[in-house]
Amino acid sequence: MSSPTVRRRRLSTELRRHRVEAGMTLGDVATELEWSPAKLGHIETGIRKWPSVTEISALLRLYGVTGGRREAILTLVRESRLRPWWTQYEDVLPSAYVGNEAGAAAVQVYAGILVPDLLQVPEYTALVAGALGYADGEGERMVAAYLKRQELLEPGGSLRYHAVLEEDALQRTASDRGLLRAQTTRLLEAAALERVTLQLIPTSAGPHPGIAGPFSVLEFDDDEAALAYVESTSGGAIVEAEEQVGACRRVWGELTRIAASPAATTGILRRMALLT
Repeated sequence: MSSPTVRRRRLSTELRRHRVEAGMTLGDVATELEWSPAKLGHIETGIRKWPSVTEISALLRLYGVTGGRREAILTLVRESRLRPWWTQYEDVLPSAYVGNEAGAAAVQVYAGILVPDLLQVPEYTALVAGALGYADGEGERMVAAYLKRQELLEPGGSLRYHAVLEEDALQRTASDRGLLRAQTTRLLEAAALERVTLQLIPTSAGPHPGIAGPFSVLEFDDDEAALAYVESTSGGAIVEAEEQVGACRRVWGELTRIAASPAATTGILRRMALLT
């Protein structure tokens, strides 16, 4: 778990588990420590971003957690308080998503009418930034942040990345042949990577379950539960409920069924590159 965000999620899980094992409710703990139930709830759910070592030590003492288990949890507390690089770009990045992306073992992404973030060339990202209404300086920061995120796909990394891409996402750049060539070349380079799977949905496929909007499903190591990130015009939302994550997985299954195979996708992209 390389991300403080993921460590924070693990900390919340561990605290809830030890409270339940101790046979205590939120109200019991709040009464015993003279805390408000809201404070404890925020610590357990992760709403409070940086719980202190002193607070967590008090909880562990109450739950009877000692020895190596106690030290491991306190290490999680300290590591969850680290300030990661993406906090410098919170004006142009969905930090909740990026924090989980940075610690994920696998990501499955459908980006709708856009090329997925980790596959964009800088010129494309700049175009998207302009469409979102960002000023020049903000657009440059968005490009820099996306380039930093894309390091996850570089050799030596461990992220397994599977993207379903709409042909329309590329056709929208067709008026700029140079951009279309650069973006298609980038996709071909990514598709050749061992840990990357890329599938293209042809425009001819017509309406499909993805019309509900872009989303990602993220999986983690260490028995951490998967989560989904669902995008909307009012901002994306992290989804953790098993039923909702399952719904995203079912749509994902349909999209991968409709899309061209990875080999066929490579062939389509090569033909597009030749036409530019």
